[in-house]
Amino acid sequence: MYPPRRYGQTDIFINPLGLGAAQIGDPALDDAEVGRMLNTAVDAGVNLLDTAPSYGISEERIGRHLAHRRAEVVISTKLGYGVPGVPDWTGPCITAGVDQALHLLQTDHIDIAHFHSCPRSVLERGDVIDALEAAKRAGKVRAMAYSGENDDLAYAIACGRFDGFMASLNICDQRIISALMPTMQDRGFIAKRAVANHPWRFARRPMGDYAEEYWLRWQAMGLDNRGLEWGEISLRFALATAGVTGAVVGTAKAAHLLHSLEWAAKGPLDAAWVLELQAAFVANDQGWTGQI
Repeated sequence: MYPPRRYGQTDIFINPLGLGAAQIGDPALDDAEVGRMLNTAVDAGVNLLDTAPSYGISEERIGRHLAHRRAEVVISTKLGYGVPGVPDWTGPCITAGVDQALHLLQTDHIDIAHFHSCPRSVLERGDVIDALEAAKRAGKVRAMAYSGENDDLAYAIACGRFDGFMASLNICDQRIISALMPTMQDRGFIAKRAVANHPWRFARRPMGDYAEEYWLRWQAMGLDNRGLEWGEISLRFALATAGVTGAVVGTAKAAHLLHSLEWAAKGPLDAAWVLELQAAFVANDQGWTGQI
């Protein structure tokens, strides 16, 4: 496993492979099993947990099952929507959203608070950023961050008010590497969709599936897996990209997360192979953009 990495210029350190907690928000899952999975993750060295109010009951489950281990984890959640009675993407929504998350997560602070795909037009108004800065001054938030893609992300970086960012990065989604990551200036960066939604599990184009766009890109790139699993290749590619603090993989199964940890423990791919993967993306890029 990689050693802990500092999140930008903050005092937050994360172990590079984190858990994307969307799937554990499904109320149909056995709650005791979810609790075992979360504790297994922390036991195995995973300290970054990325959740959101749109992830079902994910925040509540993390709070309930891991409150006793709060000092061992770095919690990332999202803001901007989902507060009953408060209009989305307003200053009051950010302020109330922080308090709502603190209650659900059973904590007195959020380590990394992301705006969740906030439109540029909202960022330009300034009120939502002001509200998040106020929460940080109050000690309720340790790091201000932005999660999103493309022009919205470019503006968030350029405005200079965030401690870190999150965006899609994998072998099928690489444009950010040259287009935006050099402009982040030593701020934290978490790669989402590090295993590209596993498009290789489909023998034919998965029409309408979440992985369809990445399946088309993967096919167009004509890559050779050299005997490794594609998920391993994509994850190791993301984790070794310069400027990446960590990468999250989404699962509700402890076995899947432990398998990802085994992949990560192998370290970076061969440098020449990384260059080949990057060249294949550039050569076949058909205006591909970051996937939201």
